[in-house]
This record gives sequence, structure tokens and C-alpha cells, in this order.
Amino acid sequence: MQMHNKRVIPILRIFDERKAREFYVDFLGGILLWEHRFEKDLPLYLAVSLGGCELHLSEHHGDGSPGANIRIEAERGQLEEFQAALLAKRYTYARPGLQTPPWGGRELSVGDPFGNRLTFYEPDGDEGPEDVSKIDK
Repeated sequence: MQMHNKRVIPILRIFDERKAREFYVDFLGGILLWEHRFEKDLPLYLAVSLGGCELHLSEHHGDGSPGANIRIEAERGQLEEFQAALLAKRYTYARPGLQTPPWGGRELSVGDPFGNRLTFYEPDGDEGPEDVSKIDK
């Protein structure tokens, strides 16, 4: 029997609450879903939504290593508009460009202040089923 999963939620390591909020909420436009810390002076763990993709951000040692790379599939036709919105914010530490990789599609990669990289992409239609659950049937 193969287990069928509902979703994947990456946990990305962060080191500074202010910088994390500035990047994930103010710059990328994420929505803060919830946050938790056991006590006021202990590490923060929070969740943000980026267009329906949930990410967890953690200051806890052992919850991830800096340098993670994640890929987030964008709705077709939205990547250029997303890039324009990011550039309009004139964020000091990132001015992401659009790339067309050799395998096709379009990509926009941006690094967070903690060494993690998020790549938003639009496939060009030749990558296979959009819903990977179709592969197992």
C-alpha cells in the first residue's frame, strides 16, 4: 500500500524575526497564519502562506539548515506580474529576474536573508501531470 499525502510544508531556518517578517510578509506578500513560542525569550516558530503554499519558519536549532532550496509552482501567467510587484517594492536585498532554464518553463529565484532560496516557476506544459497524484493511478 502506498500512502497518499495531502501536502508538503517545508520548514526553513531563520535567525531574526524582524528580517523574516520583512522578507516573507512585507516583500513576498505572504500572509502570517500563526506563530508560536514557548516563552517570550525563546525561539519563534511561525507559518506563512504564499499564494496557498504554506511555509514554516523556525528559529529553533535543528529545525532546518540554512541553504535550503524549494520550488513553488505558480499559476500560469502570473510570474511576470509577481516579479513586477516585487521589483516595485524596491527591496534593498533582492531584485529578482525571470529566467528561462534549459529544460523549459520560466523561473524567478530569490534568496531570503538566511541563505534559503525560493524558486517560483511556471512549467511550459511539457513537464508531465500538474497533479502528481495522477502518477500513482
